[in-house]
Amino acid sequence: MTHQEKLEEMYRHMAMLGVSRSTAAPPAWRLLWRFGIEIPPPLFTPFMPGALAMGAFFGLFWGLFMWAILWVHQGMPAILMAATAIAAGALFGLTMAAYFRHLARKHGLPSWAEYTGAP
Repeated sequence: MTHQEKLEEMYRHMAMLGVSRSTAAPPAWRLLWRFGIEIPPPLFTPFMPGALAMGAFFGLFWGLFMWAILWVHQGMPAILMAATAIAAGALFGLTMAAYFRHLARKHGLPSWAEYTGAP
């Protein structure tokens, strides 16, 4: 089964379970898939890789956003900006990874390599 076929089957399966499409495939994941990067959906990603991916993405973009609209005007030291963005990314990544692991356990989902669709 190709990655795209697995994704289509996953969308059907998640709809049967009542998991929204945006939860099963967040916008960042859909963007990566559109660019041809075949990563597993967050519900099928192990905890630490999921926490690192989500935390890094959030920390980077949130930090840049905060720098552009607020921190640059406050004269905040760069080390404090970086530490704040890293802390926010870590908190976000750990929280989201825990949420996705909870949903995966609740619905008894296997790893992406073992996934074959709805039982």
